[in-house]
This record gives sequence, C-alpha cells and structure tokens, in this order.
Amino acid sequence: MRGNLFAVGVDLVVLTVRDDELCVLLVRRTEKPFEDTWGLPGGFVAPDEDLPDTAARELAAQTGAGTAGRVSGHLEQIAGYAAPDRDPRGRVLSVAFLALLPDMPDPDQPDVVSGWHPVADVTDLAFDHSQILADGVERARETLEYTTLAAAFCPPEFTVTDLRRVYEAVWRTEIDPRNFSRKVTSTPGFLVPTQRHVTGGPGRPAQLFRRGPATRLHPAMLREPAVRVG
Repeated sequence: MRGNLFAVGVDLVVLTVRDDELCVLLVRRTEKPFEDTWGLPGGFVAPDEDLPDTAARELAAQTGAGTAGRVSGHLEQIAGYAAPDRDPRGRVLSVAFLALLPDMPDPDQPDVVSGWHPVADVTDLAFDHSQILADGVERARETLEYTTLAAAFCPPEFTVTDLRRVYEAVWRTEIDPRNFSRKVTSTPGFLVPTQRHVTGGPGRPAQLFRRGPATRLHPAMLREPAVRVG
C-alpha cells in the first residue's frame, strides 16, 4: 500500500437484540495494529468481488447468516471511511455495512475470538470503528422510524410485545404498550396474524404474527425522547 494506491475493505455493524439489549458483534484482533483490541468484523475486498459480495461473505463467515452472496437478514451500505490516518498500515478505504439479524447464537469459530456485546457498554474500538458503530446504530434507529425493519430482529413468528421490545432496545426508550399495539396492528401489511398463540403464560394467550409485505410506515413511528440511561 504505497503512493496513491488504496486498499479497499468492508466493515460490518452487525446488530441484534439479546435479552432486551441492542448488541453488536465484535472481534478481538490478534495482529498489529490494535492487537488484542475489540473491533468490528470485516475484511478486504477480493479482486473478483463487488462490495456487497464482500459484506455478504464476511457476514456469513462470522454469523452463519446465509452464505457468501446470499444474506439471511437485512444488509445495507452505510457510508465510506477514508481518513488518511485511519489505518497505520497505509491508505485504506473502508465501506461500512449495517446488518440487522434476529437473536443469533454465540459465534463458534475456533480461530477467532468474537462475541455479542451490548452497544451501551462498548468503548475504545480499533481503528475508527467506534465512529462506524455509532453511525450504524443511528442508521438503525432512524430506519425503524419509517420502515418495518424492526421485524428483522424478530424470529419468523413473534408477538406484538416481542416487536415492541425491539423498538425499546434499539431506541433505548420506553413505549406505551397500548399505543404501540394499535399502531403496528393497524398499519396495512406490517403484521400478518397466524393461527397460533403463545400458551403457558399468565393471562390471555398472546397472538403470534409474522412479518407482512409492507416495507414503509405511513405515518412514521417517531422516536420518543430517551428515558433510559447507561
């Protein structure tokens, strides 16, 4: 990497909701620079790859969400990062992608130390990954306001309460259950009721839904001011 040549890489902001917490997948680096520091997963673009191909390949390798070239979950490009000093090894242009996945098992890669971390607890990542993570989380929060992508965090069948907890985890705020239920069940195509209910708990069995064909929310579901701290 000399002169005006750029290396091109992809960094992944992989988010899920675990135990009502928004979590991000991090990898502990084993080489310099930033050896033994947590960072975002990613890799360099291969000569025969387009950027989304690299993102899909790395996502599949790190999480098992789909296969290289095909993603199980939501994957979108966020932005490019090319500050001259972002990588001590030389000029590296990194294109960040945001992935939204349902609750995933802990990574199981014998040669890689990685795991899910609550976003609220993450500090001091390698390179400029703290900024990339912040941008990815904000993109996720904005996206949930005007699209139905919150359901991407849910399993194939879920309750309205499950969905509300996703919004609360991503937005770090509390939402009125009745208003929320009225909103999501009255939005055409957001939720499709199944013939199944959650049984075994107290009270009336909760209806199970699956994600419908709608992609946009009209009107948008605007965030309430955050009330949670930490």
